[in-house]
Amino acid sequence: MSLSLRPLSALAVATGLLSSVVVASEKQNVISAEEIVALKQVSSAQVSPDGDHVAFTRSVPRTIYKDKNGVSYNELHIVDTKGNERAYITGNVNVAAIQWSADGQNLYFLAKMGDDKFNALYQIPFNGGEAQKLLSLKDTNIAKYTLTADNKQVALIAKPAKDKSDKTLAELGFMAEVYEEGLTNQQLYVVDLKKVNEPLSPKAWDIEGFVSDVNFGPKGKNILIKTQPTALIDDNLMNSKWHLVDANSQKLKHTYATEGKVTTAEFSYNGEYVAIIGAEDKHDPATGRLYLGTTKSGKIKPWIPNDWQGHISDIEWANDGNQLYLVANQGTVSEIAVIEPSQSDYQVVVKAGEFIAANLSISDSDKTIIATGNTAKHPNEVFMIRGSKHSKLTTSNDWLANKAFAKQQTIAIKARDGVEIDGILIYPLNYKKGQRYPLIMTVHGGPESHDKDGWLTAYSKAGQIAAANGYAVFYPNYRGSTGKGVAYSKLGQGDYAGAEFDDLVDFKQHLVAIGLVDSNKVGITGGSYGGYASAWGATKLTEHFAAAVMFVGISNQLSKYGTTDISNEMNLVHARSFPWEKWLWYLERSPIYWVKQSKTPLLIMHGKADPRVHPAQSMEMYRYMKTQGKKVRLVYYPGEGHGNRKAAAQYDYHLRLMRWMDYYLKQDGKEMPAFELDHKQKLEASK
Repeated sequence: MSLSLRPLSALAVATGLLSSVVVASEKQNVISAEEIVALKQVSSAQVSPDGDHVAFTRSVPRTIYKDKNGVSYNELHIVDTKGNERAYITGNVNVAAIQWSADGQNLYFLAKMGDDKFNALYQIPFNGGEAQKLLSLKDTNIAKYTLTADNKQVALIAKPAKDKSDKTLAELGFMAEVYEEGLTNQQLYVVDLKKVNEPLSPKAWDIEGFVSDVNFGPKGKNILIKTQPTALIDDNLMNSKWHLVDANSQKLKHTYATEGKVTTAEFSYNGEYVAIIGAEDKHDPATGRLYLGTTKSGKIKPWIPNDWQGHISDIEWANDGNQLYLVANQGTVSEIAVIEPSQSDYQVVVKAGEFIAANLSISDSDKTIIATGNTAKHPNEVFMIRGSKHSKLTTSNDWLANKAFAKQQTIAIKARDGVEIDGILIYPLNYKKGQRYPLIMTVHGGPESHDKDGWLTAYSKAGQIAAANGYAVFYPNYRGSTGKGVAYSKLGQGDYAGAEFDDLVDFKQHLVAIGLVDSNKVGITGGSYGGYASAWGATKLTEHFAAAVMFVGISNQLSKYGTTDISNEMNLVHARSFPWEKWLWYLERSPIYWVKQSKTPLLIMHGKADPRVHPAQSMEMYRYMKTQGKKVRLVYYPGEGHGNRKAAAQYDYHLRLMRWMDYYLKQDGKEMPAFELDHKQKLEASK
């Protein structure tokens, strides 16, 4: 196995074992668990037509031990190009889908306000004043909307209102659920944009299937409509299509011929072209290929060559020419670039390594580009790009400026079979050459995802918190990850838990070989596919890991196929086979098969309402471990799905994660730590 460190200096090789863990001194101001679950961050941003202001939403978590349980609030703010910020709608609100009016005098958004029972379309004046409800639909939520360029019409996506008799029948006990049948499709409505006092019941367009997205073309003549056969998530992932429709006659002009996953589609400024982010084929596990289509012929072609080793994550056309701005992810970094229809290569606008970018927005003059972005020292904020310069306009957590941060960098190695793999290493905060440290390996899900060299600390990702407490933390982009092109992202297909998880061992051995990590004090954790990796690390690869924390993870590939809502996707972009074609192989690629040999204490955590990886996957893993006398604990989170969204559940999760790692990587770990947490004591202290 060939090893190398990238991009900076190598670490000295040391042979001594860890005798004492260096932790942050009392004088160092380090991030706490309580601060992590209270982190605010920018969730979306839109630049004004004149480019002088940016409207953005900021996610604000609820306060643990004080606020009623629930997801984060989403506030509306505006910041100018000097960084002067003004709050518009704050408090217990959830503002979404912000858009500027064409003249820049108003902001539109979706929200429930006052006595609203359903999401409605609101407007608030830029120069000040109260938000006013423009329109709503009778007895149903507006899921999405988009405006014509002149703001005279608005396209709404919503499900039809429920039959009122359904509620009465439910109260009488008639609540039988016929699984995956009788699903309600979202529909498209186009109405005049004007204030109406009564909820509307407009006629839906005659569109077959489920409408998931929509975009008007210039002058409102054409409209792009994204559909899928049913409301099922599997159809959303694998069977979505973009259609070009005449906005006046409602007649279909073209369906763009893409195969596999597809996300965004945008008209060029004059409506001549359509840019689409999609997949290379039906076996491509992630979107990230860029396509260029024409509105005249409906033909579509790859814009950037398919062998380009990266993934496109966002696009936005210029407003005064046929140039497309894009966010390109390559490896652990991202860059903002621009490309023209006649080109196959893009020109970089913001070079890689400046910040991790997303969510582009461009002013009418094209002089101001806005993006959200994060770095190793802060989560998402608003960034402005003008010419060759960029600047950060917002600061959502000013207290981060005074925190001590450990060194973070990308490393790359060659795996045992010669494939180059990379990941991000966070050193212990007070790292000393020649000393070995415990390691927490945090494995991303997907696997069609990748960790970027930006903000990496969250409730389920120990990051800087663990580093401040004497750990090295590593985020591996094992084969099958995105960011390196389609071929790389397919390397794990048809080989569940094979070479992809061998990569994790190769990373560990590298960190041990360079003298950083104590080989006997390595923990593994992750969610979803990362939870699968954690369970695999606790069983099949047990000799390599001293502790494991499995989150919403897979334990049995046979029963997982029959209980997930993405079975078609599993076949096409992961397994490339069906369980009945090779029963034993699926079983042997399941952590439950290897439990007997396990010596790794395993903490399992799972949302009880998870539709992606059924909570029974964790029950199976727990029962197999428990009945064979292994050290195992199972924690369920009621009301949480495929990941915890509420602050209390996030905080509880983080405390359990770190206690498990501390107990087995720093302490004697003879018996399991107590199952209780001191929430009652903290509740009393918070009063």
